[in-house]
Amino acid sequence: MKIFSHIAVLVLVALFFSGTEPLYSRSQLESEQTEVAASALNDQPDAESNEDGKGHEDEVVEKEFDTQEYIMDHIKDSHEWHILTTKEGKHVSLPLPVILISKNSGFHIFMSSHLAHGHAYRGFKYGEGELSGKIVEVDESGALQELGLPLDFSITKNVFMMMLSVVILIWLFLSLAKSYKKSGISEPRGIQGLLEPLIVFIEDEVARPNIGEQKYARYMPYLLAVFFFILINNLMGLIPFFPFGANVTGNIAVTMVLALFTLLITTFSGNRGYWQHIFNTPGVPVWLSPIMIPVEIIGMFTKPFALMMRLFANITAGHIVVLSLIAMIFIFKSLVMAIPSVLMVLFMDLIELLVAFLQAYIFTLLSALFIGLAMPEHHHD
Repeated sequence: MKIFSHIAVLVLVALFFSGTEPLYSRSQLESEQTEVAASALNDQPDAESNEDGKGHEDEVVEKEFDTQEYIMDHIKDSHEWHILTTKEGKHVSLPLPVILISKNSGFHIFMSSHLAHGHAYRGFKYGEGELSGKIVEVDESGALQELGLPLDFSITKNVFMMMLSVVILIWLFLSLAKSYKKSGISEPRGIQGLLEPLIVFIEDEVARPNIGEQKYARYMPYLLAVFFFILINNLMGLIPFFPFGANVTGNIAVTMVLALFTLLITTFSGNRGYWQHIFNTPGVPVWLSPIMIPVEIIGMFTKPFALMMRLFANITAGHIVVLSLIAMIFIFKSLVMAIPSVLMVLFMDLIELLVAFLQAYIFTLLSALFIGLAMPEHHHD
């Protein structure tokens, strides 16, 4: 039991480092900036079509709202937390700590406000084009450094909300433990009435049937940690104001870490029958082994891959649909369109609320199922 309690803690710690940015070569970075510069030259207004300034105004109006940019800005991670935009067009944001490790200049920590509005600070600035939002390293002349992007361990929006979710979960379960210590086993009230049905459901309907009566208890800390972590972040992602609204479970790096822990637990829990089924499948002729063994090994990885993609795709798709419905108000610029858009958004929010519980349940259920399949003797009648 203690081993899997430690694993549950390691899952949460590993998730904080799942947002590390990938490294890019200098040639990739320079090509991106070249494309952005060429695009800027091609977008210069034509003098003949803007004689009275009207053509320029029309162009500004047309580029006033970019649906794709609007949606991507809301679902992707960021080094600052955008709170609101005033009527004058000013953005009110909360800067977050930037933590960088550069092969050229070492360790750096500062607030993201130093990089706002295209400014460079300590040899770092935000990239452009497809690297928008990523921090690149430049020299004194503004040219990109040879070593590419620095390692980014910043407290981004997603990391901040994961930390917040962990604090909330610790508070909830410490309150639950204190309540049980005070009143003992009794009719659930208050926080007990909220959490106990969910815990009992995971134990009786997920862990016991899929893992088995004798060994399910040792996996309960992990299953409960995964279920409540996904659930709390799904629910907080539906709240559209600070400090909530980050797309944590819609980040493929986060879902990848969760699926990786399920893979590791499944692999190290596998007994003799599990590995025999992979390398010497019963009832299969020996001459088929060169085909069956690679297929079985690939199957070990496709299961967690499906876990990763299912959670990521469902949560991200829900956010995109909601944001697309909101964007229709600004696209049509009509109060008439605002009414059906708002009604559809409210309907989709209800669907998203269901999906928040459903995806947490499915991820936990499939994790328990994969763990149980690694111990096949529990399924013999």
